[in-house]
Amino acid sequence: VQLQASGGGLVQAGGSLRLSCTASGSTFGINAAGWYRQAPGKQRELVAFISSSGRLTYADSMKGRFTISRDNAKNTVYLEMNSLKPEDTAVYYCYAVVQLANGPRNYWGQGTQVTVSS
Repeated sequence: VQLQASGGGLVQAGGSLRLSCTASGSTFGINAAGWYRQAPGKQRELVAFISSSGRLTYADSMKGRFTISRDNAKNTVYLEMNSLKPEDTAVYYCYAVVQLANGPRNYWGQGTQVTVSS
C-alpha cells in the first residue's frame, strides 16, 4: 500500500491550490485521514482531519480557508486551499488510516511542497 500526495506548487498570495492524497494497493478504503504541514524550523502541525464518520477538524488558522474532503470510490482525500498566505508555505503531508484485510494501518504520504509568494 502506498499513500501518494500531489498538487503542491508555487502560488501567489490570495491564490488557491488543491492537494490530493490517494491510497493505492490492496486496500479496503480509507477510514480516516488528515493533512499536516511542516515549515522550515517548525514542528509538524495539523491542518485538517476527516474522521471515519465524516467529522471535520481544522486548525484555527485554516478555518474558512481550507476544506478537507474525500472520495471513497477513489480512495482519495483532498485539501482545497483558498486565500493562501505566505505563512502557509510548508511541506504538506497526508496521513491516513487505511483498512487492510487484516485490520487498519496508519500511513504517511511523502509530502508535497506548497510555496506561497507575497
